[in-house]
Amino acid sequence: LYRVLQEKFEDENFKVAIARDGEEVVPLAKKFMPDVIILDLLLPKIGGIEVLLFLKSDNDLLNIPVIVLSNIGEDKTIKEVLVLGAVDYLVKTEHPINEVVETINKYILKPR
Repeated sequence: LYRVLQEKFEDENFKVAIARDGEEVVPLAKKFMPDVIILDLLLPKIGGIEVLLFLKSDNDLLNIPVIVLSNIGEDKTIKEVLVLGAVDYLVKTEHPINEVVETINKYILKPR
């Protein structure tokens, strides 16, 4: 799925950097300082919730909007990640790719 998203985002003129696992997210974010981070919860090595905690505890990264895009649709999980600092939560199966792009644009255009 990430390749489909990458192609769509690049077609929409986004610059995209992809972390292959949870360990790569924070160093990659520090290197590129993105306008937004799209985070899955099911990641190899370090899970998405732990990555979100790292992002929100880092002074350089804490203001970057994090949008969770996951197959996990449990209300408890959604509420937890929003409390931990994610700005939005999209369940992959419920949101077509164009809607994901619209959501990302909403946060990119919003001043931090």
